Amino acid sequence: MSTITLDGHSLTRESLVAIARGARVEVASAQWDAVQKAADFIAEQVALQEPIYGVTTGFGSNANRLLGAHPVRADRDMAGLKLHEELQNNLIVTHAVCVGEPFASDVVRAMMAIRINTLLRGHSGIRVSTLQSLVDLLNADVVPVIPQLGSVGASGDLAPLSHLAIVLLGGGEAFVDGERVNGAEALKRRGLQPVRLSYKEGLALNNGTAQMLATGVLALQRLQDIADTADIAAAMTIEAFAGRTGAFAEEVHALRPHPGQVEAAAHLRQLLAGSELVDIPYHRVPTFAGWAPDSWPTAELAKSTFDISWWWIPTDQRHGREKFYTRFKPFLGGKKHQPQDSYSLRCTPQVHGAFRDALAQAARVFDIELNSLTDNPIIFPDADKPHVEDKVISAGHFHGMPLALALSYLKAAIPVLASISERRLNKLVDPATNDGLPAFLCGNEDATESGYMIVQYTAAAIVNDLATRAHPASVYSVPTSANAEDHVSMGANEGRHVLSMAEDLGKVLGLEMMTAAQALDWRRTMIESACELARTVDAEGFATKFRRKPLPGSDSWSKFLEEVDALRDELAQLRTVAPAPAVQAALSAVRQEIAFLHRDRALDGDVQAAVRMEREGKVLAAVKAQVTGGP
Repeated sequence: MSTITLDGHSLTRESLVAIARGARVEVASAQWDAVQKAADFIAEQVALQEPIYGVTTGFGSNANRLLGAHPVRADRDMAGLKLHEELQNNLIVTHAVCVGEPFASDVVRAMMAIRINTLLRGHSGIRVSTLQSLVDLLNADVVPVIPQLGSVGASGDLAPLSHLAIVLLGGGEAFVDGERVNGAEALKRRGLQPVRLSYKEGLALNNGTAQMLATGVLALQRLQDIADTADIAAAMTIEAFAGRTGAFAEEVHALRPHPGQVEAAAHLRQLLAGSELVDIPYHRVPTFAGWAPDSWPTAELAKSTFDISWWWIPTDQRHGREKFYTRFKPFLGGKKHQPQDSYSLRCTPQVHGAFRDALAQAARVFDIELNSLTDNPIIFPDADKPHVEDKVISAGHFHGMPLALALSYLKAAIPVLASISERRLNKLVDPATNDGLPAFLCGNEDATESGYMIVQYTAAAIVNDLATRAHPASVYSVPTSANAEDHVSMGANEGRHVLSMAEDLGKVLGLEMMTAAQALDWRRTMIESACELARTVDAEGFATKFRRKPLPGSDSWSKFLEEVDALRDELAQLRTVAPAPAVQAALSAVRQEIAFLHRDRALDGDVQAAVRMEREGKVLAAVKAQVTGGP
């Protein structure tokens, strides 16, 4: 198991994800001096009876009330705590009021690491011993139970961080070896001692942006993989359509160089490199026709569950298009004679690229926040200033709005990416838009089969659900603490939403890859069957595959046969119509989990496999291995 060194200055998203997944942490020894210096400074100021927010005053709307030397009521039981200790203790135990299902352990571990890292900056006033206890808690893999609902994103994530800190005091609950126990029992099982909080330590532990940042970083890590997976799903669909790649050309995107768009286009070019399907001449692509007993002249071809056909363009309908029909043969099959594909294919770089740009903005914000101080007040023990209020400054670094708006951007981007994926999936199953593939991607010669019809319904339902969840929480502040905290970020809700929405986005992409694999196999099989037929029969035999043709013996018949024979000869020379190696790797990965749908079968297992396959990154890993030549 790896160990990550924390120093308050160099925590990366990659390191945080490693800690979330189980890596241990250690503290750079040089930082302990800065931590202790701030704690000593606070103790000195208290001894001088200086007013300091949250140390010698109450919190929030109680900030105007100074603590005395003794409780007002002499008979009050304070459980052996001094007033300043009771202040910090009460802050934690009264603020641990979240509700709902607990966060997963990776989120909580990330929160703990973020809190340790920011406290190491040496501007918070926490003692070395208390901070070391938090480090020990993380390394012992004691995972505080933190219900998901309760933070308004300013003053930081007070309530969830209080659930984290209360375990240090021996309260609350925690998971130990997967078992949910009370905080005292959790500490006991790991040989840890409860902490007794000193000046400002409760405030240092619960005043920060750790929940929204932890969920944001983990969501971003997932979404970055999803961005690559979305390109792979699109490439598979483009191959299934025998699509046109000019829209992805480097010189095209140099004219509108949004970084994400340029990156997405380059990735698509890489994924589609070496394909024998994209940019295939129109006339080579037959359209699906329903199977009949006399569809095929040989027993081997007759095993098919489909037939194929073309339409011939009569000579009197070619006027003004002679040049085109010199380059392309005068037949209409599955691929329309047009130089552009639909938006869901052609505009993939623009849409996927805008999604990537949203990720880049979030990454920029998160990278800054990971090594920032986010609690309050801020202590400057080395400041050369005469008054304590110039060295202990109340500011607003706990306010989560920088994170909240970045997360709002991600929330808006997620349903957009899901939507274009669903549109590609729908285009594949709809016979009006799938360029000659069978309706719902099944042969259905007896009209008893639904094929992939309902898979699109599921994708549509998820897209709608994502869209309804995309409303930005950050635009709706609800004041708290008797209006002392009169504007909050709601960034914690944003982070929680994005983390869950990322998983549902992945489900849509899994369904697209499952459907694209079916469509791609159909496209390839149909063209290769045409090639095999062309090698088997003469021009008249091949002419049986044309729905619109002249009458035998008419003036046009010999011209028709001549042109059919030219198409037959061209197809006979084709040995393969393979997709690009990268797309073939994706297709093979899907086929390891989901077999081709020859006839209707129960699809629940296939759908579950598609979701699992995407979640585990199997297709992404297979494509990366093919592209890079290694695992």
